[in-house]
Amino acid sequence: MPTPPTPPATSPLAPVAPLAPTRSALPGALVVAALAALAAALALTITGRGTLAHPAPLYRWYTVDAALFALALLLLRRVPDRQVVPLVLAGSVVVAALGLLAPPRTSDDAYRYVWDGRVQAAGISPYAYPPDDPALARLRDPQLFPVGGRCDEWDERRTAAGDCTRINRPAVHTIYPPVAEAWFLAVHPWGGGIRGAQAAGALLAVATTGGLLWAGRGSRRAALWGWCPGVTVWSVNDAHVDTLGALLLVAGLGCAARRRAGPAGALVGAAIATKLLPGLALPGALSGALARRPTRRDLVLLAAAVGTFALTYVPYLLASGVGVLGYLPGYLQEEGYEQGGLDRFGLLRAVVPDRWVPWAAGVLLTGVVLRVLRRGDAERPWRGALLVTGSALLIVAPSYPWYGLLVVALVALDGRWEWLAVPAAGEALYLVGGDAAQRAAYGVALGCVLAGPALRGLARASRSRRSTGRPGRLVVRER
Repeated sequence: MPTPPTPPATSPLAPVAPLAPTRSALPGALVVAALAALAAALALTITGRGTLAHPAPLYRWYTVDAALFALALLLLRRVPDRQVVPLVLAGSVVVAALGLLAPPRTSDDAYRYVWDGRVQAAGISPYAYPPDDPALARLRDPQLFPVGGRCDEWDERRTAAGDCTRINRPAVHTIYPPVAEAWFLAVHPWGGGIRGAQAAGALLAVATTGGLLWAGRGSRRAALWGWCPGVTVWSVNDAHVDTLGALLLVAGLGCAARRRAGPAGALVGAAIATKLLPGLALPGALSGALARRPTRRDLVLLAAAVGTFALTYVPYLLASGVGVLGYLPGYLQEEGYEQGGLDRFGLLRAVVPDRWVPWAAGVLLTGVVLRVLRRGDAERPWRGALLVTGSALLIVAPSYPWYGLLVVALVALDGRWEWLAVPAAGEALYLVGGDAAQRAAYGVALGCVLAGPALRGLARASRSRRSTGRPGRLVVRER
């Protein structure tokens, strides 16, 4: 019996080979698995028993979170470029959403945000009265002023009148600048409570990931922010407004890199009017300005930043006068910034007499700023911004890890992962406390920052040897 002819390969009758997993699908699947593990760990971190008053469980979970975060980043390096943006965005949404699983666990700042939004919605300047003033008693509710309990939870304290409240420093005026206050007012209709503040934090966190993908032109470095466990804790669960400053700064530096001076300056100025700390990034936006004759673009960017910052204060200045400074002067004194207090400048105090610490800090930071203004890369303004901001935090050694959200965002633009050790040091100090912990945590962070360029140089030399078959030249200096 004759054998029937085999249909041509293009025929619909041709046998179909079984589908096999493609090599390009495996790296993406591994990343998804790593993100699933990270999500599970973060969920347990947020819903577990760990709080600021009982931090022991957090030590273990933060370590696990950091390890899984690093694993996911390493696996992302092998993912094909076309899969990067969807993976980074999807992971960012999951990481942000997990912060909504419980009320704040390690900071009570968001309760002040809710209060300031409520006060403004009632037509009152947030700078006019402290929360415990009887003039605002009609605005109180059990969420911010619990009644009937013992008032002994980690986020509760008594006012001078004996009332219980979750608002920290209830006897002082608000400290937050105008853009932050405008944000609190905008978020107030989202339920007027802590869940609304957390939802707003999640929105800002994911928007910042999108801004990083835009500014970095789709770079996988955006995952350094989008998947960072600190975003779950600091941006969403604790709902710190620093995330808004990070978003505005990322957008501003992205505009600066594209030579759009006006929008860049306005966005950077708005970031500074959110938390003041983004002002450290302004020299980065002007990178290299002193190495050349200042251009019109430099002047426009600087004028736009200063002008926007000043204009945001006008409505509140008209309503409250010099009261817009709020508790800022008292806060600086309380935190020891004015006199080089013993709870700050840990690394400097190890080598400089206490009376010289503020001067030494000023000299060091001025030197870093001048380096960025003289030798910074105008095409990558975030590099100079990261150097100044990260150096300032190393010098001051604050105990508030959410200050490092700016560093995380700048790392996600520049890719210098070693600077993530700075916010990690802030977290360790925040949970443990004490002078010894300050020096140890920030000492390790400084070591990481110094080791990063050397490790990249070794990696480049190794790649050179493999590609040429000859010993490579070790190059540590980077563009």
